[in-house]
Amino acid sequence: QGWDIFKCKIVKHYLYFLSPEHEVPLQERKNYKSSPEIQEPIKPLEKRALNFLVNEFLLKNNYKLTSITFSDENDDQDFELWDDVGLNIPKPPDLLQLYRDFGNHQVTAKDLVDVASGVEEDELEALTPVLGTILPPTLDTLQPVENSLLVQKLEDKISLLNNEKWSLMEQIRRLESEMDFLKNEHFAVPAVCDLVQPSLDQSPHKDSKDSGQSAVVNSSDEGINKNIHLPVSDAVDSTTPKENSSDSFPQREREGIPSSSPSSKSTVHFDKPNRKLSPAFHQALLSFCRMSADSRLGSEVSRIADSEKSVMLMLGRCLPHIVPNVLLAKREELIPLILCTACLHPEPKERDQLLHILFNLIKRPDDEQRQMILTGCVAFARHVGPTRVEAELLPQCWEQINHKYPERRLLVAESCGALAPYLPKEIRSSLVLSMLQQMLMEDKADLVREAVIKSLGIIMGYIDDPDKYQQGFELLLSALGDPSERVVSATHQVFLPAYAAWTTELGNLQSHLIPTLLNKIEKLLREGEHGLDEHKLHMYLSALQSLIPSLFALVLQNAPFSSKAKLHGEVPQIEVTRFPRPMSPLQDVSTIIGSREQLAVLLQLYDYQLEHEGTTGWESLLWVVNQLLPQLIEIVGKINVTSTACVHEFSRFFWRLCRTFGKIFTNTKTFKNILIILDSSAGNGVLTKATVPIYATGVLTCYIQEEDRKLLVGFLEDVMTLLSLSHAPLDSLKASFVELGANPAYHELLLTVLWYGVVHTSALVRCTAARMFELLVKGVNETLVAQRVVPALITLSSDPEISVRIATIPAFGTIMETVIQRELLERVKMQLASFLEDPQYQDQHSLHTEIIKTFGRVGPNAEPRFRDEFVIPHLHKLALVNNLQIVDSKRLDIATHLFEAYSALSCCFISEDLMVNHFLPGLRCLRTDMEHLSPEHEVILSSMIKECEQKVENKNVQEPQGSMSIAASLVSEDTKTKFLNKMGQLTTSGAMLANVFQRKK
Repeated sequence: QGWDIFKCKIVKHYLYFLSPEHEVPLQERKNYKSSPEIQEPIKPLEKRALNFLVNEFLLKNNYKLTSITFSDENDDQDFELWDDVGLNIPKPPDLLQLYRDFGNHQVTAKDLVDVASGVEEDELEALTPVLGTILPPTLDTLQPVENSLLVQKLEDKISLLNNEKWSLMEQIRRLESEMDFLKNEHFAVPAVCDLVQPSLDQSPHKDSKDSGQSAVVNSSDEGINKNIHLPVSDAVDSTTPKENSSDSFPQREREGIPSSSPSSKSTVHFDKPNRKLSPAFHQALLSFCRMSADSRLGSEVSRIADSEKSVMLMLGRCLPHIVPNVLLAKREELIPLILCTACLHPEPKERDQLLHILFNLIKRPDDEQRQMILTGCVAFARHVGPTRVEAELLPQCWEQINHKYPERRLLVAESCGALAPYLPKEIRSSLVLSMLQQMLMEDKADLVREAVIKSLGIIMGYIDDPDKYQQGFELLLSALGDPSERVVSATHQVFLPAYAAWTTELGNLQSHLIPTLLNKIEKLLREGEHGLDEHKLHMYLSALQSLIPSLFALVLQNAPFSSKAKLHGEVPQIEVTRFPRPMSPLQDVSTIIGSREQLAVLLQLYDYQLEHEGTTGWESLLWVVNQLLPQLIEIVGKINVTSTACVHEFSRFFWRLCRTFGKIFTNTKTFKNILIILDSSAGNGVLTKATVPIYATGVLTCYIQEEDRKLLVGFLEDVMTLLSLSHAPLDSLKASFVELGANPAYHELLLTVLWYGVVHTSALVRCTAARMFELLVKGVNETLVAQRVVPALITLSSDPEISVRIATIPAFGTIMETVIQRELLERVKMQLASFLEDPQYQDQHSLHTEIIKTFGRVGPNAEPRFRDEFVIPHLHKLALVNNLQIVDSKRLDIATHLFEAYSALSCCFISEDLMVNHFLPGLRCLRTDMEHLSPEHEVILSSMIKECEQKVENKNVQEPQGSMSIAASLVSEDTKTKFLNKMGQLTTSGAMLANVFQRKK
């Protein structure tokens, strides 16, 4: 019969090309171009076929870019495989050949459907001569009349075969439904034979013993032959009218079948007219009802599914045709249908196709759409179990791991985490982990890597293979070192806490993870004596900081009292500020412990144990006290105290550590460890190291009650006194002031410390206090400056010791740079004027040097009026006085600082009068000094003076330069180049060079 079906197909395909009655007239063929509206709308399969041919044409004719664009716009189609189109026919000729043969084609008036049906022997005999007539060596030998007859005959035959096919399929469907129902209701086969309609009782095979005999019914569903073997007693003649078919069960009530079941409904009877028309006439009459049962959609519409299985089969057939025609923005509405069908469909191939449709449903799914798809995937996984998730869902993820759209790769990364709880454990720790590792290392999109990190965190919560611990640690280091801040943040929020939880279970937190990170920090410090990699230091230290909650939870869970921590009675409340705010719920100690109530009980026992019973036998806490803290303090002593970033990082770490472990621990353990170091090493320079600022800002600031603040004030006063009296560098004290000064809450406290220095009996301490004011002024509000800072500086400016008075000058200059209150500025201006004009300071070389350096530093950013009326005129006077200096070393020192100051001020707007009366004369005086002392400076000064003079002379001819720096605009490009080169060679301070190109804000 397969050969018969094949011959019928051949007949139909050749009829498509031979039928003369369907030949399109020439004029009508022309109208296809001019009147496209006469054509039917394009069908999905037609569109896919044409897309394939168009893409093939573009590639063959070197339209490669157009082909790529065309492929992107049709990404649901594989243009390398014709079978992907979905038509059950060979690939047609290319587009050029079709165009050339267009005039020879015939077009049928209606759609032809490829149907495979069984053929009886007598029909085969009648068809044989016909086949012989249509398969000659050449098709042109057939005459038009014969063709017309042949077409008519074969169309009739096709119509009959179609009717037979649908009739048989209807019977099969009914019988399958009844079989499914009987299986569900646990009926025996003999009972079926008793329940069939009386019309079947006339069958010679009534005995249930003969139920093993079967009739073979050939059916075709979309071109696939299926032989369905049914009991003869259930076989129904294809000529039986629909209303007489076996669709009812007379004994239904007796057997207790629920009437609400879809398959248990009684036979539907329709009223027959009391007419004597022949059945043929009735059939011909009904043929005028326009119904379409000979197409794919028509066949689906014409039969109603009445069981779960048939519904699933119908959805499996229809959904692939529905999805492409739904708007992209609304396709998520199809997700429930796709998932239900994929869950319940009996065919693995169809399920795979449906899941492929799910993952390719939306070209670039947004966040909400991805969430919907993930929700569906999780529901599917819960329903089908781990085996099918591995076999059916994971391959869909693997296929899109390198998809060109980041949204698709994002879906893959998120799916790996969402499906982790529903996968076999060996797959979680092998295939899924490898997929995520590959995406983390190779994907260039930050969002994708961020999703990978979150999924890795979920995997770490389910993995139980200890052999994967080292691989997890390597992934952790890679994630911490990622260039994207989003990825690093996700690592701290999800991956690191989850990995720490697994590490704790394995017993590796104190034995491997924390010690390894500490060793990496020590190695960085050893290798970075001439240039520390602060980024890596931040990476490792922030990881340690994120591990503090896990470490504290471990200490609580392994405490001697852990077995006593029972929830009974009233549970004590935990203070809101007891712990630092966690970065994520996974870093919340209560989450790690299990509940806030359980944590409250443990904390109560923890404080009591520390205060009354000590740490004997408490191994996890003893490790913190005896190993972790000493190693951290040793590391702190090695970092560069002038590195603000390092001091800040370690300060934050100690602050979180102390706040997490509590006040009793901080007072009895942390203080003790650090103070032992400070006391025992007072003579070997520890006070000048970073231990001081980190202890002050990271430990003493953990708690803010009055006694805690007094501890901090006393410590800073002691450090200031000791450093001053020992003539040691003040870097550690400055680092403490900078770190604390960043928080306005500590401004009053710092001013208290400085006032202690202002009234100290030692001039060295007072001098140190004066220099510290310079650091504090920039962050303090103007009210405090007016009420606390300026009075203190005025007091120091009249100090008996000249060194103390000189030490106040940088602070006065900083006030001129940052404050806008006119009264304050006038007071500072008067004090600086007294330094410059009082005869007692006339020969104070160090004072003049300090003033010139201060003018050069603050001049470009100071208030313009103060700069024009005070700074530049006094620089001119100092330059004049320096010409009379007879000591060459002092003269060169002043000249060098003047050169730096003039270089910085050259970027400011200078009026013409100021230029003629002060700026140019000051430069000429400076050039006089440099002619004898530093010729290389003299070259630059001469060029600047010359062009300034030319500019002033041409002032009335040229347009004004606005607010542009006159000195800078006067210098030609060559002179600028020479100037910058010389500036790089000269020994000038970095602060002065930085100000050269800084404009007034």
